[in-house]
Amino acid sequence: MAGITGIGSGMNIDSVVGAMVSAEKAPKEAQLARLEKATTTKFSALGQLKGALSEFRTAMKDLNSLALFEKRTATSSNTSVLSASAEKTALAGTYQLAVQALATSSRVATAAVPSAYSAAEDGVLTVKLGAADTAGVDVEIAAGDTLEQVRDKLNTALKEKGISANIVNNPADGGTSRLVLSAKETGADKDIMISSDTLTELAVDGSVAATTLGGAGYLGSPAQDAEFTIDGLTQTSASNSVAGVIPGVTFSLLSESEPGKTLTLSVGQDAGGVTANINKFVSAYNKLIATTNELTKVTSVGDGNAPIAGGLVGDATVRALLAGVRNELVNPSDQDGVRALTDLGITTQKDGTLKVDSGKLSKALEENFDAVGTFFTGDNGLMSRVDKRVDGYIQTGGVLESRMAGLQSTITDIDKQRENLTRRVEQMQTRLYSQFNAMDSLVAQLSNTSSWLTSALENLPGVVRKDK
Repeated sequence: MAGITGIGSGMNIDSVVGAMVSAEKAPKEAQLARLEKATTTKFSALGQLKGALSEFRTAMKDLNSLALFEKRTATSSNTSVLSASAEKTALAGTYQLAVQALATSSRVATAAVPSAYSAAEDGVLTVKLGAADTAGVDVEIAAGDTLEQVRDKLNTALKEKGISANIVNNPADGGTSRLVLSAKETGADKDIMISSDTLTELAVDGSVAATTLGGAGYLGSPAQDAEFTIDGLTQTSASNSVAGVIPGVTFSLLSESEPGKTLTLSVGQDAGGVTANINKFVSAYNKLIATTNELTKVTSVGDGNAPIAGGLVGDATVRALLAGVRNELVNPSDQDGVRALTDLGITTQKDGTLKVDSGKLSKALEENFDAVGTFFTGDNGLMSRVDKRVDGYIQTGGVLESRMAGLQSTITDIDKQRENLTRRVEQMQTRLYSQFNAMDSLVAQLSNTSSWLTSALENLPGVVRKDK
């Protein structure tokens, strides 16, 4: 019926019906819009609070770790010569080290043979890694095998032993080639030895040097142990990765020291890791405070304009949460050495955030490292106490999640109310059009009747018409 203007009455039915519908619809729409804005704003604010609280809780979990305070560090003053790591059992100490020689593995070459070499007869190459390797590995070679085929058979058979073979050609001396074998395992008496009853041209004694004239033997130097000194005491190791010389400490020898120079190896608590986690905790707490301040403040925007209010202005949940956390932060622990955050150089600023005095914190870690650990960790430590204050808010089904679920339900209900309003307005509009069109039809009929009566009366005998 929309769009029909009253013909009989001359009334603009569309305009009248539209005005009446708007008068019915507008107040309810405005009410729902205000409710939706307020609900959405609060829902978003609680989400921001939950996010900041989750980050704060993660930082507390990282700091509430016994492993963090049990960790030990091993620091080398010259990482190009030596690097090190320490287990939690390592005792603090400082050591002077020098590396005289690195452990090396065996690398040998067979005697020079023609590049077109082929085995003259069947034979077995027995490869051993040092004199203690009494069994060795037997590699069967067939008559006619080329040097390439011998190489491939060696690589297949010696893979598990950590020995690899390759071919080095020397075209300058008339086209000769050598098999070169390299071992992974380092240490003295780990020289590669190759023997054969028939293929003697491929035999190698890894304890003698190869010659430039093509004689078999080791290349560079024979396999040797690492040699180093700790506080003047000479030590040797078959590997460049050394464990057990200093209990709980493992270090890797990387290069030889300069003659007459030593490096310092310092073993101690992981003060750097603890400091990083304390700073992370402070940053997360400050972010929580900044978030709550933003969500609860009222900002004036000038005369005549309504102030801008945060989504949680006057919210009791925020007040209770912060009060609980702050009470634990200032509540002293019942222990010696470190009883409060101020003992670590952590103080509260005027805006409620925390500030770290790095110098005081460093000194506290140096003098009372174990006390710092017990202050933060354990069932009665600061992190556990604060976490208990936070848990009821952030856990599944907790205060924040329940409130957000309630707000989400309100938003869903607003959508349903809008649907009901639209349906009710459409029904009202249909009813009004029906009523006004009926009225318009009646007015048209009455107008026609009036015109007919006027015409009939004017035509009656004896009726005198007045000229207009």
